[in-house]
Amino acid sequence: MRFSRWLLAIALLGSMGYFFLGSRSSALWWYWYRWQPGHIAPLVMQGGDPYVRALMRTISASEANDANPYTLLYGGEHVQDLSQHPDRCIPIRRGPNQHLCTTAAGRYQFLTTTWAEKAARYHPQPPSWFWQDYSFAPEYQDQVVYRWLTDPTAWNADIPQLLREGRVQEVFALLSDTWTSLGYGIESNRITPHLEEIYQQLLAQELAASQTAQSPGRNALR
Repeated sequence: MRFSRWLLAIALLGSMGYFFLGSRSSALWWYWYRWQPGHIAPLVMQGGDPYVRALMRTISASEANDANPYTLLYGGEHVQDLSQHPDRCIPIRRGPNQHLCTTAAGRYQFLTTTWAEKAARYHPQPPSWFWQDYSFAPEYQDQVVYRWLTDPTAWNADIPQLLREGRVQEVFALLSDTWTSLGYGIESNRITPHLEEIYQQLLAQELAASQTAQSPGRNALR
């Protein structure tokens, strides 16, 4: 009797997943809570192009899908000190780079070397002394990525314009050498097939927030 009840419960849960996500996503129904736009953490950075903001949140949906992505290390552990990149090399347990280690950290899973290179170019608050490190605080993670994505010389492409033209998959392909879970790299995951759908939902959020911020009533309160 107890076994039958367990089977019934499993069947009901499976039916609910199919009902909410449809047959195309039924195998991933248990991930629904985590990748709903309302559950993908907002950016700490204020302002900016809503198309690029939505892209940044989409990248983190695949790379650092966590309630606190800015403190996330590869593998799921969190750090508290963001005065600099954590620079901890954590063993990779599966995938094409198994048996190596990675220093990926933060919302955008920056490697130590990538962070050092991009922070030197895009960080808005460089350290005062040459022996100091660039702050890895959440707002700076966002700002470095935002400036990088909006620099056409970095990608040989105008990413904001491509997004406005609806060429989202083309953008994912451009970025996949850097963020390898975007669908054209070597480390796709269970979220990868849904990234364009996630992007469109996040874009609607960001556009609505941008319009609210620009409304006359809001400006009158400032």
